[in-house]
Amino acid sequence: MMAAVLAATPVLAQDAQPAAQPATPPAATAAPAPAGETPPPTPATPATYAEDDVLGAAEGVFGKGAEGLAEIVRKTFKDRGQPNAYIVGREAGGAFVVGVRYGSGTLFHKVEGEQKVHWTGPSVGFDIGGDGSKVFALVYNLNDTEDLFNRYPAAEGKAYLIGGFTANYLQRKNVVIVPIKLGVGWRLGLNAGYMRFSKKGRVLPF
Repeated sequence: MMAAVLAATPVLAQDAQPAAQPATPPAATAAPAPAGETPPPTPATPATYAEDDVLGAAEGVFGKGAEGLAEIVRKTFKDRGQPNAYIVGREAGGAFVVGVRYGSGTLFHKVEGEQKVHWTGPSVGFDIGGDGSKVFALVYNLNDTEDLFNRYPAAEGKAYLIGGFTANYLQRKNVVIVPIKLGVGWRLGLNAGYMRFSKKGRVLPF
């Protein structure tokens, strides 16, 4: 009788074995990219030059603290924004009513790097002297450096003078070039002429 009672008594909870708990899955890890597959792109760096970078490059041409240089650079940035290229170089020229100028330098492009450039052009009343032989030009919308090598007429009503420095807009289609020079002669010449850029030096300025 006692044996039957014990057989019918349920097993106490403390004697029961705990149920197996599911194992905690390992933290997910990113699978490595298959061989030959391009990894995800990193954030792109700006394809234009900041104002401080441009001012530093211009001061390398005209001298640090040159009167009016910072103001004319700021004016150009306010009007046009950040350029994606600039040109540093020198030029020589002369005039007797009608003048010519020849220049050469280096184009610095934010994406495509550096390359040599030359330019020529006729002018009226061109006067050169002192720092007038130095050239610094901001270039906008030059997505392909091949587009630089064309003729750029002066844009009407786009010249201004600040502290001895002059700037003038040259434009062909969407590409805009803003040469910055020291001296009034540069302003007169650009107002009445144009610049033609080439990969090699030219004898004829036209």
